Amino acid sequence: METARSAERQRTAAESRRRELLEAADRVVLRDGPQASMNAIAAEAGITKPILYRHFGDKGGLYRALAARHTDALLSALRAALDAPADRRRRVESTLDTYLAAIEARPQVYRFLMHPSDGSADASPADTSPAPAEQGFDVGRHSAPLLRRLGEELGQVIAERVDLGPDSEQTARIWGHGIVGMMHAAGDWWLGDRPCAREQLVGALADLLWGRLAAAGDLKDGPGF
Repeated sequence: METARSAERQRTAAESRRRELLEAADRVVLRDGPQASMNAIAAEAGITKPILYRHFGDKGGLYRALAARHTDALLSALRAALDAPADRRRRVESTLDTYLAAIEARPQVYRFLMHPSDGSADASPADTSPAPAEQGFDVGRHSAPLLRRLGEELGQVIAERVDLGPDSEQTARIWGHGIVGMMHAAGDWWLGDRPCAREQLVGALADLLWGRLAAAGDLKDGPGF
């Protein structure tokens, strides 16, 4: 029994320490964006880089943990927008606006998750000596799974709510990935130099989506949309 309690305490302590390290990483990302490095994150956390690697394995492990942290929060916000008590058009606009507001509020986090840094060299996990600029996180390798997860989640939400006729579930998956791709591409373009107000972008994207979505009925016995 004591062994089990000790193991539980160790697990709880490890999870708490991991959260603290992710919060330190978030602070660096908010400050440095794509230029955030393992060295800077370790310094922010008050530890050495080898200890940071011990918790996350490598930069990819840390990136995936940060991506999951922010994706979970975004998905929760998107689901809340989709479930809000409003007509369908308003919920579509609210969902688009939720995504765009999130990347507008934390552009450095968005750029860290979606754009590579300009670092040119990397040091080994055990190397604590001064080194050239650290190579950036391998964003391209990990951002595609992040977008796929968003697409699958949104497709599931649509499938649960909207009757799209024959092969409705597969159509919902196509729509989910298509909408995420549209939001990502349009949001990335818009965040660069803000060529229009967010409200105008939301309205234009909603117009693009509205055709068949406006005509589709709610799925029988579903939560409605």
